[in-house]
Amino acid sequence: MAEGSKIFTPYRALGLVSTNIPPVVRYIQRRKENLIVTVVGNTFHTYGAAKLGLLGVGNPHENPIVAVCGDAFHIYTASGNDIYAWRRGTELKHKYVGHKASVHLMLPFGPHLIAVDKLNCLRVWDIKAESLYMQMEFQANSFQITALTHPATYLNKILLGSKQGKLQLWNLNTCKLIYTFKGWNAGVCVLEQAPAPDVIGIGLTSGKIILHNIKYDETVMELHQDWGKVTGIGFRSDEFPVMVTGSEIGHIAIWNLEEKNLISQIRDAHHGPVLGLKCLLNEPLLVTSSPDNTLKMWIFDLPDGGARLLKIRDGHSAPPLFARFHGSLGDCILSAGEDSSMRLFSTVTDIVNKNLGRASYNRKISKKKNMNLDRKVMPAIMRFTSETAQEKAWDNVAAVHRGKTVVTTWSIGAQKMGEHKLLHERFKEKDWSGVMATCLDLTICGNFVIIGYSSGHMDKYNIQSGLLRGTYGDPFAHEGSVSGLVTDGLNQYVVSGGEDMHLKWWRMKDCHFIKGLTLGESISKMSLHKDSGLLGIALEDWSIHVVDVDTKKVIRKLYGHQNQVTDLAFSPDSKWLISSSLDKTVRTWDIPSGTCVDCFLVPIPCISLTMSPVGDFLATIHTDHLGIYLWSNQACYHHLSLHPLPQNYKAPTVFLPSTCADSSQLVAKEGEEIVEVKEESQTDNDEYKSPQQISEEFVTLALLPTSRWLNLLSLDVIKKRNKPVEPPKVPKSAPFFLPTVPGLEFKFAPAEGEKDEAKSKVKSVMSFEVLTTFGKKLKNKELEEALNMLMNQGPSGVEVEIRGLDPDVGGSKEVMVQFLEMIKFALEKQYNFEAVQGYLGLFLKLHAEYILENEEVHQMCEALAGILGRSWHNLRNSMNQTLCLVSYFKNAALINY
Repeated sequence: MAEGSKIFTPYRALGLVSTNIPPVVRYIQRRKENLIVTVVGNTFHTYGAAKLGLLGVGNPHENPIVAVCGDAFHIYTASGNDIYAWRRGTELKHKYVGHKASVHLMLPFGPHLIAVDKLNCLRVWDIKAESLYMQMEFQANSFQITALTHPATYLNKILLGSKQGKLQLWNLNTCKLIYTFKGWNAGVCVLEQAPAPDVIGIGLTSGKIILHNIKYDETVMELHQDWGKVTGIGFRSDEFPVMVTGSEIGHIAIWNLEEKNLISQIRDAHHGPVLGLKCLLNEPLLVTSSPDNTLKMWIFDLPDGGARLLKIRDGHSAPPLFARFHGSLGDCILSAGEDSSMRLFSTVTDIVNKNLGRASYNRKISKKKNMNLDRKVMPAIMRFTSETAQEKAWDNVAAVHRGKTVVTTWSIGAQKMGEHKLLHERFKEKDWSGVMATCLDLTICGNFVIIGYSSGHMDKYNIQSGLLRGTYGDPFAHEGSVSGLVTDGLNQYVVSGGEDMHLKWWRMKDCHFIKGLTLGESISKMSLHKDSGLLGIALEDWSIHVVDVDTKKVIRKLYGHQNQVTDLAFSPDSKWLISSSLDKTVRTWDIPSGTCVDCFLVPIPCISLTMSPVGDFLATIHTDHLGIYLWSNQACYHHLSLHPLPQNYKAPTVFLPSTCADSSQLVAKEGEEIVEVKEESQTDNDEYKSPQQISEEFVTLALLPTSRWLNLLSLDVIKKRNKPVEPPKVPKSAPFFLPTVPGLEFKFAPAEGEKDEAKSKVKSVMSFEVLTTFGKKLKNKELEEALNMLMNQGPSGVEVEIRGLDPDVGGSKEVMVQFLEMIKFALEKQYNFEAVQGYLGLFLKLHAEYILENEEVHQMCEALAGILGRSWHNLRNSMNQTLCLVSYFKNAALINY
């Protein structure tokens, strides 16, 4: 059994920016730039603060990263019970093993690293030696550590905050408790060093912000934010006495420390809690992050001392539900989901990602009221359709929302939500209040959108004007809900499927019914490959039917899924149909044979998938995951040996791609484990190799590049065209050359032995033959090996070998006869047909005069001509018969249609 999928391998994930782990800001003196490190699942991203561009992606860990910190030399990540130290993001320098629980707090402390795990055990590691420097265990019921910091100018001392509200100052050098602060009857969430010496900013769960002097145990200032728990504290260090705090509901407060009051606030800065909040050193910049999958940079340049948004990197804040490749180049993926936003992701670079905004009932009112967070957000987008034909002219995307009848339009060219909301007048009545739009499709011309409803209605709208242009059916297109509909590539008809088990064809222009087809079960999903006219249909019995839209017949029935099919996608050449299901499998079906040729399991069910128009990537979306996952199609890079899978095939589990391109790389200090995995997989992926000749009745080609045999007769023209303009220059001093053996293979001549005076000095005539290895094999009648050697040569090498058969240049009549015997042997076996034709043509061209003068070679050529004529006669008859059958089937299909 294979280790994974034979066709698709994990490539990387798109749209992942941040999680609930606060980011780390590091200043790199060599770059003279701040670097921002965010955690994404089991890896981390490094952004440059200058343009907030992605600079690098760390190596993936075996488990999700639960904590991160950094200093000027390393990035420290905690994954599971282990801690890793990275240099330049990808080079693993150190590994610290010994924690018995997951680490949730870390702090670099000079040559040491402080780590606190979930068991409330504090360990201090020696960074270079990777050894444990000291260990302290705390009682969770009396002092559960929730925050820690190093007070500036306090040598060898750290300050610990607890869930109970108390603070403790420890000397790590002597391992002694110096002082205990009573606290403020609320848990400590965050500790941050203030610009003033001895002053620490303390954020509490009650919403209080305390500026406390730890030298004298006195409170300098006490502030309170009304939004609950304080999730982050930052201090500006550019000569402005400003403090910034974050909250759980996404608001940011900006405080003036001199006046001790609130000077500004950023409402709805994030759609989730502001867990990461860092002010850049000596710059009026603020960096924030949140579990809503956003990383934002704010600049303090407003008149009231507030901040405005400067740069942003974001993805979906809620799990996407539907995705499709947009355009014909395969470099853009359009997605939408639970956050009601439409986004365009690039498979090449994250810089060109676009956000089309969130769906709103009335966006104009929200903008007039200057609301940062739209209060009229529409429900989640379940499905959408897009085309590129009129992308610059008008809206080219239409979307269906959960539980809503209205359909919204979007414009990718303008990067915004459209003005039209498509809704038929009939649905404004109370009798149709529970009806919702279920499916839709945009015509290839980009002018009309067809919408199907749960009531069985189907309407056609002009997407440019938003006007109704027709209704399919009288008055219903289907008796039940319309489950899917597609339009063909020529705008001739619309194909719809419903829960009433009927598949119907409608004329696009006048909305008239053409023909119907009854299936055994209700239809749940439909996907059309417009170039070939193949329609994939998923039924409620978990089977998949393939229908030819032109002949209106079912041509394939595919069985194998053990749960509901969630999505379908065709390969660009319509050879494969890829399907996903709630049984966690992704299957690839071979349409010509009607069999499943590949299947693999994913840890989380795939709810939407799409195939690139150029066939290089498969994109998938999974339940409760924010990212879009790319899988590389190995058929684009090498030949795949695929065969039908047996009924009892156990699909292997393949983990989802990470954000870096190489997801197979594991965290390990040495590569032993990775090598072992590769060695095991080599034995499982043994491919079937076809024999050289399956049957003597078949004519087999050599499958060589055309330059190897087609251009043999034109080599003189090619050499003349490629002749250098200037003659080669003679070197000043000729180098020393060792004697070599004549031939194309570079071999040194053996050293001459001692002269034997007793031997005769008279040499045989045969000793003057200068034969290459190819000529010697012909002379020894090793015909098959000689042919294989000739096929491995390039055009120039083939010419040299065949030219060297002439007796005038070192060959012989016997070798020329054996060459013709080799051609005869290949023609009788009927393999390497095209290559043998090229070699024979070049032989006749080079040795035509010698063939006419030598009777034995001439007779051999006449005998070979008869064999060649019979071979070509059989091949020509087979080709003509095949062309006649193809022409007949093609014309017969057109007549029946």
